[in-house]
Amino acid sequence: MKITDAKVFVGGPGKNYVTLKIYTDQGVYGLGDATLNNRETLPAAYLQDYLIPNLIGMDPRNSEDIWQFFYRGAYFRRGPIAMAAFGAIDMALWDIKGKLAGMPLYQLFGGKSRDGALVYAHAAGADLDDLMDSVASYVDQGYKAVRVQCGIPGMPTASYAVPEEKSAGTDYITDFSGIRPKVEIWDTEKYMRFMPEALQKIRDRFGPDLKILHDVHHRLTPREAAAFAKAVEPVGLFWLEDPTPAEDQDALNLIRQHSTTPIAIGEVFNSIWECNKLIERELIDFIRVAVTYAGGITHVKRIIDLAGLHNVRTGFHGAPSHSPISMAAQAHLNAWAPNFGIQEYLVLGTPECDSLFPSQHYLRDGLFYVSNAPGLGVDFDEDEVAKYSYKPGSHPVVRLEDGTLWNY
Repeated sequence: MKITDAKVFVGGPGKNYVTLKIYTDQGVYGLGDATLNNRETLPAAYLQDYLIPNLIGMDPRNSEDIWQFFYRGAYFRRGPIAMAAFGAIDMALWDIKGKLAGMPLYQLFGGKSRDGALVYAHAAGADLDDLMDSVASYVDQGYKAVRVQCGIPGMPTASYAVPEEKSAGTDYITDFSGIRPKVEIWDTEKYMRFMPEALQKIRDRFGPDLKILHDVHHRLTPREAAAFAKAVEPVGLFWLEDPTPAEDQDALNLIRQHSTTPIAIGEVFNSIWECNKLIERELIDFIRVAVTYAGGITHVKRIIDLAGLHNVRTGFHGAPSHSPISMAAQAHLNAWAPNFGIQEYLVLGTPECDSLFPSQHYLRDGLFYVSNAPGLGVDFDEDEVAKYSYKPGSHPVVRLEDGTLWNY
């Protein structure tokens, strides 16, 4: 069995999804996702110009050797661009394997550990009352876990993942359009005075059973993060996400020394080498890598297995930049992983998205159920993707009130 061709498609409804389709001489094809949010053309070009020419003629069943060929065979390793491209290839090869076996991928991993996987939604509000309405909406929909982000009184601009105006809608998503990034102004003191009490009010209103998550998005120094994690202990957060920038891994030592609040980190990590020490030292409670830019299923399974040895659970990244292909790959891992924790989930199920990526996966009462279709269980309509074109965008940048550039 040989790979005969592979194509890269860039585009989608509201996002520049980077979709890889690998074709074989037996008519079986596989799909992968290489979407690197707001840098989509880079992994697409790496695939098209460098990787696909080497794929032609390879046996797609040898996914381990192919992964090693691209990773170990490279002189300059890792990084989000390369790992997103490798991840797309790896997903597509696993998709082919599942189709050849006539089995969903979770069966190839070892079968299901659960029927439905717990997901969390994103609740956001321009102020606390607005946020309360957003949380209530998700609770009414059956969600059992909700991430909460709130506008901070006195902050000159909206902060991370917060609408500028009230009632911006339950499924609010930050506007990344335009190549010139928007500027957010950040004030740590205002945040630390307001947010612990706001989180407690959310807990008081919705009770002990709702799993509440909160994302600091790298905005605090280690000392500030330790103080914040300690201050919110009474809230009983399900997790506190990215309290400090991921580069400073020793900062997690200080947080651990001062607080028992569960810590989730890792959505910007690209390999096991960015997180192995955090896992082995049990400085985190949830690992947040994504199958797309952590090198695909083959590599992420290794991270899951390592985490399982050290009481660390999964909490895969699931922002809108992940297409239904990568979300399906993570769904199969979630169904299998004995140390599964939770899955980030932003609603992708628009009619346009369903037409581009048809599948039988579904969400019900805050749980995600993976289909029994062979492989990933997601298809891709090449005619549909022709309706979309690439539109450049950028994440915001963050500055302090005096103009100093800060961490996004």
